[in-house]
Amino acid sequence: MLWRRGLGGTITIGLGIAAVASKSDHGLTCYCEHQCPNGQPNGTCTTSRYSQCFSAVQEELNEDTGEYDRIVSYGCLAAGEQGFLQCKGGNSLYGRGIQCCSTDMCNKDITPMYIPHTTTTVPPKVHINSVPYIAFMLSMITCLLVSVIIMCWVYLRYRRREKNRLHALPSTDSYISGNSNLLQTLIGHSSGSGSGIPLLVQRTIAKQIRIERQIGEGRFGKVCLANWRGEHVAVKIFTTINDQSWLRETEIYQTVLLRHENILGFIAADLKVSAGGAQMMLITEYHKRGSLHDFLKENTIDTAQLVIMARSIASGLAHLHEPINGTHGKPCIAHRDIKSRNILVKTDGECCIADFALAVRYDSRRNEIDIAPNSRVGTRRYMAPEVVNDTIDVTSFSAFKAADMYSTSLVFWELCRRSRQSWPVGGSPMLQADEYMLPYANLVGSDPSVEDMRLVLMVQRARPDIPMRWKCDNRLRVISELIQECWHQNPNVRLPALRVMKTLRKLEDSETLESNINHV
Repeated sequence: MLWRRGLGGTITIGLGIAAVASKSDHGLTCYCEHQCPNGQPNGTCTTSRYSQCFSAVQEELNEDTGEYDRIVSYGCLAAGEQGFLQCKGGNSLYGRGIQCCSTDMCNKDITPMYIPHTTTTVPPKVHINSVPYIAFMLSMITCLLVSVIIMCWVYLRYRRREKNRLHALPSTDSYISGNSNLLQTLIGHSSGSGSGIPLLVQRTIAKQIRIERQIGEGRFGKVCLANWRGEHVAVKIFTTINDQSWLRETEIYQTVLLRHENILGFIAADLKVSAGGAQMMLITEYHKRGSLHDFLKENTIDTAQLVIMARSIASGLAHLHEPINGTHGKPCIAHRDIKSRNILVKTDGECCIADFALAVRYDSRRNEIDIAPNSRVGTRRYMAPEVVNDTIDVTSFSAFKAADMYSTSLVFWELCRRSRQSWPVGGSPMLQADEYMLPYANLVGSDPSVEDMRLVLMVQRARPDIPMRWKCDNRLRVISELIQECWHQNPNVRLPALRVMKTLRKLEDSETLESNINHV
């Protein structure tokens, strides 16, 4: 059976089939069927020893039966980045799948996994036997032709305007040279109202990065401090097994209109493939104060700083959760891994949210939830009860937002513990900041299992302690009330991020006004 163009195109587009005329003693021999180079009959093909064999599957709609037919093909991939990306990214589409291997004839007996289409019902045939029906069809065709003409006219005008704009743009070198505020300019381009930094510029930046030292490490890989044109940036380097995390985080960061002062600024992403393997990099702003977790372990904060930090976290989360409507609007985004290690402290005392490898997007126009094909799960200590108990409604985006709010309440609790109250020297020791402690550290170990958290949250229904001293200060009292409303057992009654942000902003403004009055 020959390949045909079906819904959404065919897998043959972009597979980069290696067209090698003859076998090489040092090449890789693969089984080929339907995808043999140069139109050769089914049999074998040979490609570079640095490349891979593939087995691909695609479903195509049979218009006669209304069912999807499954078509399998075999062949050789070309060496390089294109083939690597096809092997890694080809299994996230409905009705398509690809699996690669790197030994002779290894692809002959493998069949890739894929997500099947739902079966559609063949529509009933309409008999054209009436004048009104023919008149209706003619009017529809006329409207369609007029619409096509208008669309072509608009497109031609757009092309002409874009051509003029491109002539006015500087070259790649001038894009990244001669600007004293270059880094902030690039960050503004990366996720603002436009489509982001051009790919060529991103790759140019990645090649110019000079790694200085490692500053962090996690399950995904490592974080390094780097220098680019005299300015410090952070480079997140992913291990090969975490390629899906890199793909997802790059997707989220390049979402139009994601840019916000309380979201970590994205600069560039790049993938380098060599004989030694693939190196996936994510380049972002560098904040020397580090994560909120590390900052709170070494420092205490006053209640004014507490309000600023809590409000900035709520502001960043509200920006993620809420959509921006328009032709090129921003979809709703839920983080799914809020914790103090994934929040960075800026030099001005505010915080910004980072690490979007588990994020989920919601398109309200299509009513679709986009969950990344990532096997990694969130941090168990910060998981909401419904996530731990596996009862979260994954078909409802509001459920993901409510889980984020539960995790945020635990981060606020960490902030409150390390806050010191304004009290005369020699005052009560009960009103001093508490030692830093992770949520539930008195109930579970350093790396709790899902069962440990299920016992705490579902059986004991426990929550971290709220000290009495928090009731002696207005700021602590208000935030502790928000905490208790956000970690409620019932996700439907938890406060939304926008409500929490407005409450904290009002608290911040009122305290600032009161402070100014006292200084008069």
